[in-house]
Amino acid sequence: MKYISLLVLLLVFAACKQDAPQDTSVRFSDFKNGDIIFQTSTSAQSKAIQLATHSEYSHCGVIYEEDSTCYVFEAIQPVKKTLLREWIARGKGGNYVVKRLKDTSVLTPEALQKMKKSGSEMAGKNYDLYFDWSDDRIYCSELVWKLYKDATGLEVGHLQKLSDFDLSNPAVQQKLKERYGKNIPKNEIVISPVAIYNSELLTTVIEK
Repeated sequence: MKYISLLVLLLVFAACKQDAPQDTSVRFSDFKNGDIIFQTSTSAQSKAIQLATHSEYSHCGVIYEEDSTCYVFEAIQPVKKTLLREWIARGKGGNYVVKRLKDTSVLTPEALQKMKKSGSEMAGKNYDLYFDWSDDRIYCSELVWKLYKDATGLEVGHLQKLSDFDLSNPAVQQKLKERYGKNIPKNEIVISPVAIYNSELLTTVIEK
């Protein structure tokens, strides 16, 4: 009896690898360096973000492979890399969406290296509760947008002002009052998770 084994591996980028996870629906070979992953955060401010942006997705990060392991580079407190498996489990219901550039040729090895270098310079910075556009502190979608802008020159998602969002809900108003008091910076430049999610430059590759 003859046993024939065929293995075909076609990758544009180095695929992320990990030990087999408990959730067998997560196949780590499906993820690639530079993928952008979205989830509904369970943080205290998540609901306000969802209401203000009219989107269920309130958190995002960039997937990297490092030492044969998948991580999500994200802006929480502080900016850091988190094991992909742990990142997924932390979101509401364990649900997530992964998006990728339609033109994957943009993410050359050199661009990815530049992206990681830019990220290393932001690692350890405090999370930005005030959504300020400076680099002193960083929030999640700001991190993703700036990493892509710096590495590729692309603006993944349209910048807005705080006043462009729906600030009418009492939950949103309460969160704004907690953060800013009466001096709400409505002209502050902001990039939201949903603006990146809806970017015409991206396509959905995984939805769980």
